[in-house]
Order: sequence, then C-alpha cells, then structure tokens
Amino acid sequence: MVDFIEVLGNMATDIINALPLVLAAVIIIIVGYIIAHFVGKAANKIVEKIGIEKSFDQTMTGKAFRSAGLDLSNFIGTIIKAFIIVLSITLAIQIMNIGGTFGGYLTTIADYLPRLLAGIIIIVFGTVFVDFLASFIGRMLRPMFPEAKVEIADMLKNLLLIGLIAFIILLALDTMLLSGSTIYPLVLGFVIIGAGISLTDTLIKSITDDHSEFKTMAGYAKFVLYSIFLIIGAGAIFATYQGVTDVIANISWAFAIALAIMLIPVGYAISKKVYRETN
Repeated sequence: MVDFIEVLGNMATDIINALPLVLAAVIIIIVGYIIAHFVGKAANKIVEKIGIEKSFDQTMTGKAFRSAGLDLSNFIGTIIKAFIIVLSITLAIQIMNIGGTFGGYLTTIADYLPRLLAGIIIIVFGTVFVDFLASFIGRMLRPMFPEAKVEIADMLKNLLLIGLIAFIILLALDTMLLSGSTIYPLVLGFVIIGAGISLTDTLIKSITDDHSEFKTMAGYAKFVLYSIFLIIGAGAIFATYQGVTDVIANISWAFAIALAIMLIPVGYAISKKVYRETN
C-alpha cells in the first residue's frame, strides 16, 4: 500500500513539474498560430497588391493552380502560415523535452517538418522558375531557326524544361530525404520517355515538311520511335529490379525482331518508289 501511494506521489510530482513546460509549449503553439494567421493574411494581401499573380497565371504551374482552384496569393499566405506554425510546434516539442521512445518520435517528426515544407516550396517555386527560364531561352532560340523550323526551337525548349523539372524534383526529394536507388531511376525513366516523345514529334514533323513523300510512313515511324523510348524508359525505371529488367530485355528483343520483319515491306516500297522516280 505504501509503495502504491509512493508511486502515485511520484506521478503527481512529475505531472506538477511538467505542467510549466506543457503550459509554455501550449502558449508557444497558440501564439505561433495567431502570428502565422496574421502574417499569412498580410502576405496574401501583399502578393495581390504587387500584381505578380497575373504573370504567374500564364506559366505552366499557374495554369495548373487555376485548374485546381488555387491562386498564388493564397498559396504563399498558406505556406508562410504553415512555416510559422511548424516552427512553433518544433520549438514547443523541444521545450517539453519529452524522453523515451515517444519523445524520440516527436523530436524526429519536429525535425522533419521543416524539410517537408522546404521540399514543397522547392517543387512549386522551382517549377515556376524553370518554366520562366525555359520560355526565355526558347524565345532566344527562335530567331536562330528559319520560320519553317521553329518547332526545333520549341523542342529544345521542351527538352530543357523536362531536364530542369527533373532536377527540381530530385532536389526537393533530397531535401525531404526521400531520394534513393528507387527514386532516381524512376525520374530518369520518365525524363527519357518525355524527351523521346518530344524529339519524335519534332523530328517526324520536320522530315515530313521537307519530304512530303514520307507522310504516309509518319504514323508508322512515330509508333516505332515511341515504342523504343517507352522500352528504354521502362528499362530505366525498373533498373533496380533484376527480374523485371530481364523481362524488358526479352520484350526489346522481340520488338526488334518484329520491327525488322515489318521493315521489309516498307523498305521494298521505298526502293520501288525511288526506282520509279529515277527511271
């Protein structure tokens, strides 16, 4: 009975000793939330007054925002509000100094929240920046090509945009500690597929514009090139999975054999046409 009373007394003492820390943590979170609310609203109004929202709405990210029912001013205000709240929660957890496994989990979460927020910010504002940069470089490249070949400048701009977006995503994932042997091949695979589709469309259009006799084979050529880039991209995505890469390799061989067989009548038709034109 004495031991039970002693345990209760120790628990009460621990609770009483912890109350000031808990109270301080609660006050910090409440004050942080109030500050975050007003600062976020102020940032929202400032962005609206500056007028950068109209320019942002013309970008790729801005159009995506609008389609999702969001706008830049609200987003910036929300990000700033979330950042202040995260800082207040982190500070509150550190003040409480909770020990044990649960305390360790709370500390880990508190340490990770700024990284998560930073990663989101990098993705959003990074895509805005790369969209602006790619568009700017695309406008610089256009005068270097004749009017009939402006699609090449657009292709180069799209390739640059794909590469920069991949860089931004990897940077954000590194910041959020989500990168690894699975993420890099995944991003690389999608870059290969995206770049391949852009290259294929531009090159086929350029060739058919200069040589109208190849228009009948444009669809076939697109199918072949799309398939090649899809297979390469899939190989890159699943590069870390040995069994899957073996399957993709077998599919590639089967596709190559089928392509060679399909090219026989195409080659015969081209040879026949060239022979008729030269005689």
